[in-house]
Amino acid sequence: MTGFAAAITGIGLVTPAGIGVKENWDRVVEGKPTAACHADLDGLPVTMACRVPDFDPAGLGLRGAWQWDRYAQFALVAAREALAQAGLAPGGWADSSRVAVILGSGAGGTTTLEEQHRVLLEEGPSEVSAMTLPMGLLNMAAGQVAIDIGAHGPCLAPCTACAAGASAIGLGRELLRSGVADVVVAGGAEAPITPLYLSSFARMRALSRRLDDPGTASRPFDTGRDGFVLGEGAGIVVLESEEGARARGVRPVARVVGYGASADAHHVTSPHPEGKGAELAVRAALRDAGLTGRDIGYVNAHGTSTPQGDVVEAGVIHRVAGPDVRVSSTKGVTGHPLGAAGSIEAAFAALTLHHGVIPPTASTTEVDPRVEVDVVHGAARGGRVEVALSNSFGFGGQNAALLIAAG
Repeated sequence: MTGFAAAITGIGLVTPAGIGVKENWDRVVEGKPTAACHADLDGLPVTMACRVPDFDPAGLGLRGAWQWDRYAQFALVAAREALAQAGLAPGGWADSSRVAVILGSGAGGTTTLEEQHRVLLEEGPSEVSAMTLPMGLLNMAAGQVAIDIGAHGPCLAPCTACAAGASAIGLGRELLRSGVADVVVAGGAEAPITPLYLSSFARMRALSRRLDDPGTASRPFDTGRDGFVLGEGAGIVVLESEEGARARGVRPVARVVGYGASADAHHVTSPHPEGKGAELAVRAALRDAGLTGRDIGYVNAHGTSTPQGDVVEAGVIHRVAGPDVRVSSTKGVTGHPLGAAGSIEAAFAALTLHHGVIPPTASTTEVDPRVEVDVVHGAARGGRVEVALSNSFGFGGQNAALLIAAG
């Protein structure tokens, strides 16, 4: 392993599996799905989603939460947990210009934008909130986190669709490697369970229609999969150099040792039929880390539960890492939180290494015979893993791959 290693010293999670790392990890290892039908979605083509449970901004210490879209609220809660786990005090920086924030999103403040568009149409332009853009723009979760923690270093908001959270972590590692930052708060946030987004995905036939049994609707790699379930949340990690972590006396949860990115340059929504772009990203991450595919002990797959995407990804994994590599998709529990998926799943990959437990692919009972890898399903598996791959692929053909090694 020859690549630069960025130490993951803190993790924060807000997902449909719960608020906080412990609650998330317990539910993901249990393989308990979160998809449910919701009355406020009645009248839409699909009425189920994976929502963050019992999210109360005020109860979680977010004063003035009305100023932030839901996706930014998720980001703030996750960032605070990640910093606390890392043993870092927001605002207590020796040099705040050396603290960076990189938070990606695919949709940004879509709840705010949709609501204010309704106000524009029904009540007129004079009633549109002056906070529409400060709440709705794609960079506002990153901006609000930087304000909250007093970070004066680079503040970036990559928008690479469903790869955004992974892109943020990869770019954060680059800031450390280049010497621009000493600490990077990186990840993704998303709150897309809105009428426009649900209806748009439904019209594309991307969503599962298993409305009679929503708990089993998200079933990656299963023969009966028929689309994904829309999710939401945030996943944030604190990245530091290994030297910086040692100097603080902190043992990393895990280390990011490789990053690769690519474009399919094929189609705006469909993956390349042979997974060309995805494979380029994975192989680039391996070169970056100085590893081979056989070094990969576990893959947290993008695995959205779509008929085409799962088979294409499985083919890439098979060619790169072989048929025996253990694979699971935690989207069986969380659904698909779009731009937050990559960072949430990178966090789960890091926890897999840390705990020596591979979470199962929830709701998957019969693996598609075209999927020629070892899909972990039914129950979690124990066993030490030294290197994990976390895949993230987004609309526009944008791909990101992270290699994560044990701490």
